[in-house]
Order: sequence, then structure tokens, then C-alpha cells
Amino acid sequence: MKTLAFFNNKGCVGKTTLLYHLAWMFAGMGMRVLAADLDPQANLTSMFLPEPDLEKIWNPDNPQVRSIMAPLNPIIRGLGDIGPTPVQQIAPNIRLIAGDLNLSNFESNLSDAWGKCLDRLEPAFRVTSSLFRITQAGAKDFDADLVLIDVGPNFGAINRAALISADAVVIPVAPDLFSIQGLDNLGPTLSKWRDEWKARLAQNPAPDLPLPQAVMRPLGYVVLQFGIRDSRPVQAYEKWARRIPSTFREKVLKLGADGVNDASKDAHCLGLLKHFRSLMPMAMEARKPVFQLKPADGAIGAHTQSVKNSEEDFRKLANKVLQALEFPC
Repeated sequence: MKTLAFFNNKGCVGKTTLLYHLAWMFAGMGMRVLAADLDPQANLTSMFLPEPDLEKIWNPDNPQVRSIMAPLNPIIRGLGDIGPTPVQQIAPNIRLIAGDLNLSNFESNLSDAWGKCLDRLEPAFRVTSSLFRITQAGAKDFDADLVLIDVGPNFGAINRAALISADAVVIPVAPDLFSIQGLDNLGPTLSKWRDEWKARLAQNPAPDLPLPQAVMRPLGYVVLQFGIRDSRPVQAYEKWARRIPSTFREKVLKLGADGVNDASKDAHCLGLLKHFRSLMPMAMEARKPVFQLKPADGAIGAHTQSVKNSEEDFRKLANKVLQALEFPC
């Protein structure tokens, strides 16, 4: 089982939509996928579940169907360790740990515990590892092949606790100045968190407590939301697209420049995904990925070929991700 986080501290690059579509693609390829929504905005959860289900999950008086807050509440209230992990069945091969807007209330607990880990306090390690242990329990119960973690676009304590749980990190980027600036900050921050957690692991007073190892290997980047002509970015985006390979290599991987300025020829580029324009609202309305749209959903005429192309694009991307993970596919 592999745990894969999707992260960029620059928002609005299509991170959650990317994870959602890959979850469905991996599932269609026969893999058992657990999606964990660890973003307090809970956008992934709202993509998977209709509003009536969200009302039930977020209802504090409903003991049957709950969100990520259910296992966290004992820790937040100071009543003990994490509780059982609640998961929602989305499809035969997809399960979801539902997000919750109240997850932001856990930020201060995680921030406080991070420092106390250096004092060898077991409760601090239990708090810091709680998201890791919740996702691992959900994966074990479901016998998952992949855990896909969605997080918010920031460098807060929740993201730190979520990302140190990951074996690898996929970095979605858009071909614009803000994504380039995001990569400048992202690489050093991941390295800092990895080193800081390794120092804390050496202070762990409870050898029997399962703890994350903060591997966080940068698996590669996916360039999203740009127009393509003849498999290349249109001129409006080309300036920034050409800077992505070198910025990723130097800032995230800490390697020297290799002269590559074309993402389509960069070994670290997992895929180039164009903007799906009218297909995406159609898919959100139908509550399915774009590559599963049917004529009954409105995918007629020119949309038919676009749906077919999207399936090819996401299948190539899914295979590239599995190869980078060294996962059998």
C-alpha cells in the first residue's frame, strides 16, 4: 500500500479535481483506493457526495455516518486517543474519509504538539500522528492499494501532519507566476518538515506507537489548466510553462539545472492536462469524472471526442504515477 499526497501551497490549480479524477481512474484499473479529505475546505468530499449525505456526515447528533472529526474528537476534547475511522463507500473500489469544515479547529492542537514532541511527551506524538493513524486504519480495514490525501494550499500544521504521512507527493502546477513562486517555497518547506520530524522520531518515548516516516518523496508535477495546440501549450502560457522544469528540479529536488525547458520532455513531469472547459461543470453536475460522461449527461457532439481524449489523458497520467511509485500496473 502506498500513500500519495497532492499538494501545492498555491491554490486554484486544480489539485482536488486532479485527485478526484485519478481516484476514479485508479479504481477503474482495478485498484482499491482510499481518498482522505484532510483539507478543512472539504472540497473533495463535496465532489464525491451529494448534499443530503453531507448533511448527515456533518450532523453532530448522527452517530452512524461521520467525518474525519469523529476519530479526532476524543483527542481534541482531551479524553483519549483517536477513535475508529469512519469511511464512506463511493464505489466498489473507492472509499472516502470525509472531510469537515471543523477540521481547522485541530490546527492549534497539532501546532502545540509539534513542539512538545521534542520534550519526549507521548501525548504529543499521539496528536501529531493522529491523521497518519486514522488514514492507515481506514486503509487496513478496506485493504486499500492506494491512499490519496488531499490537503489545503498552505503551510499550516494540518498540512504538515498530513504530508509527513505520505510516501510520495504529487505537485499540481499551473503555468503562471504564482505556481512558479509556489515551487520556490514548497521544496524547502518539505525538506524542513522532513528533517524536523526525523529529529522528533529520535525522541519518541513509545516504541509501539505507529508513526509516520516522513518519506514525502516528490514524485513529480502535473501541469494543469492550460490550452493545448498540437500537444503543446499555447503561447499565452508558454513563458511560465518553460520555467516549471528548472524550478521544480532546483527548488524541489535540489538538483542542478539540466537545460530542459519543455515540460513534455521533462522526466519529472507526470502529465500535461488541458482545461476541460464545459466538460467539467457537466461532470460536477453528474457527480462523475469527465471520462465517464455519457450522452445522457449532455456529452454529445464534439463533447464525445473530448470525453474519449480525457480518458486517454488520465489513463496515461495514472500509469505514469504508478510507474513513478514503482507500483505494479
